[in-house]
Amino acid sequence: MPALVRPASFDDVGAIQAIYAHHVLNGLGTFEETPPDADEMRRRMEGVLAQDGPWLVAELDGQVAAYAYAAPFRPRSAYRFTVEDSVYVAPGHVRQGLGLLVLRELIEVSTASGKREMLAVIGDSGNAASIKLHERCGFSFRGRFDGVGRKFGKWVDIVLMQRRLSV
Repeated sequence: MPALVRPASFDDVGAIQAIYAHHVLNGLGTFEETPPDADEMRRRMEGVLAQDGPWLVAELDGQVAAYAYAAPFRPRSAYRFTVEDSVYVAPGHVRQGLGLLVLRELIEVSTASGKREMLAVIGDSGNAASIKLHERCGFSFRGRFDGVGRKFGKWVDIVLMQRRLSV
């Protein structure tokens, strides 16, 4: 059965929190070091939705297997047409195309809502999977900040990527 991409609901918060907690504890894609609890993830979702941002999930066999959202890049009004994406896939579902599926839909929804630019701030310049995912979706490399985060006892870079959504 193919994955279903749909808007996230607050009923999905537990699964979203579990996916994110795994990445916080095991990866460098996020610089958070302590996983937020479900209440905090709900607040974050509420914040994105309150600003008309999309929050999507990919559901596979009735389970949330990936999620993505587009949040405002910066709070100042001049940035209102620019969003920053976040994409996370459950550990048992990596390399199944779910990240690509939710990111493509996120791009479509963001474009339809009038956004002009989507930025990716990717934790760890060695995060080849996320960099490749964004390249496949039309993002271009814009730069790297060396050693701006410290996690798991090492200095970690971030990679900046950008995709034009509309003119």
